[in-house]
Amino acid sequence: MSNIVDPLVGQIAARVRTERERRRWTLAQLADASGVSRAMINRIERGESSPTAVVLGKLSAAFQLSVASLLALAEGTPDDTDGIPGVRREADAAEWRDPATGYRRRQITGPHFPAEIAEIRLPPGARVPYPAAAFAFIRQIVWVLDGHLTFHDGDTVHELDTGDTIELGEPAERVFANTTDTECRYAVILTRGITP
Repeated sequence: MSNIVDPLVGQIAARVRTERERRRWTLAQLADASGVSRAMINRIERGESSPTAVVLGKLSAAFQLSVASLLALAEGTPDDTDGIPGVRREADAAEWRDPATGYRRRQITGPHFPAEIAEIRLPPGARVPYPAAAFAFIRQIVWVLDGHLTFHDGDTVHELDTGDTIELGEPAERVFANTTDTECRYAVILTRGITP
């Protein structure tokens, strides 16, 4: 996918750079903490490359943020910053697309809501792995809204159908996979357990 058609690339670039600079980390330090190459981080921060879901998982883990938090901060709009609750129209919500898998993610809640809720659309055949560190400091539920999700929770595999939920325990390497020929739509609901 071309970076030109993804309006969030620049916002993600700014958020990654801000989080790195807030910690006073060099590119090399973030590369060491995340396992993402310094060259890739540099391209992301300059808005030259749209990170994949896997790369975002590694970067968010290094920052001790959830992927949802990292993207929610990037997706923030002026209306979100005043903290006033209100209607959020689907048409106005930014949708992020993973350039590698076609995975699509839309933030449902604003940055001031005490829980983070995101809607995910996982295309047929897509597989998105996350490191255990991406699940540190959070409590999370995955709720399948439509379709079938094969969810790897460490060494355990769960086959989840429409309406099924799974509450995640201690951090583990996890994989979201769609082994079917139709899209899977699910929601991720999370809250912070311990502030890093």
